[in-house]
Amino acid sequence: MPSKKALVRRPGPRLAEGLVTHVERAPVDTELALRQWEAYVDALRAHGWETVEVPPADDCPDSVFVEDTVVMFRNVALIARSGAESRRDETAGVEEVVAGLGCSVNWVWEPGTLDGGDVLKIGDTVYVGRGGRTNAAGVRQLRAAFAPLGARVVGVPVSRVLHLKSAVTALPDGTVVGHVPLTDTPSLFGRFLPVPEESGAHVVLLGGDRLLMAASAPKTAELFADLGYEPVVVDISEFEKLEGCVTCLSVRLRDLHT
Repeated sequence: MPSKKALVRRPGPRLAEGLVTHVERAPVDTELALRQWEAYVDALRAHGWETVEVPPADDCPDSVFVEDTVVMFRNVALIARSGAESRRDETAGVEEVVAGLGCSVNWVWEPGTLDGGDVLKIGDTVYVGRGGRTNAAGVRQLRAAFAPLGARVVGVPVSRVLHLKSAVTALPDGTVVGHVPLTDTPSLFGRFLPVPEESGAHVVLLGGDRLLMAASAPKTAELFADLGYEPVVVDISEFEKLEGCVTCLSVRLRDLHT
């Protein structure tokens, strides 16, 4: 049976100091952010996901965005090495947790850089965004780690947003969804569905036809519902101020040996 575990990490006291690169800085309400994070975790649990909380990294403002610290393919965890040097201390706690779950652990080494938010998996195809946080050496190291396991690794240029998954994610049938003004090369994807809102490009597959998505994309939620999907909506406004989205706040582990 596929596993349904999700790594999460609660926001720390320095959240409001998190990095921003493509948006203007706005005040972050840390108390509201914690409530929103708790509601996000509750949504995962309500749809059958066992959440595994990674130890806090309170000195790392961006540590709640746990997706960036590790990339999973089958039972192999590739510990990331962020292009933002200030984020590299976030990985230690994650490495300990995935090893404890029985994952085989690999690492991205210097000069490679890689953020997990730059990696979109659709079946055995692994798209890797080459942009501000992930460099060519990081793409090569990911390919070396996952290609022997059957992955087809495809590099994708990213220039208009922070991460690849800030621009695109995918529906359960493999259709890539994205907001066209923020997507460098929609033609790289076999099937591409444009969505009307930036945050509508971000979905987490909960299982079946259920899509976890942000409350800030009501038009896209209506579009997905018309296509037969079931949007599960959460408010993550405080994390969106830091270029976060629904994918960033968890790492879904579907292929652990159970």
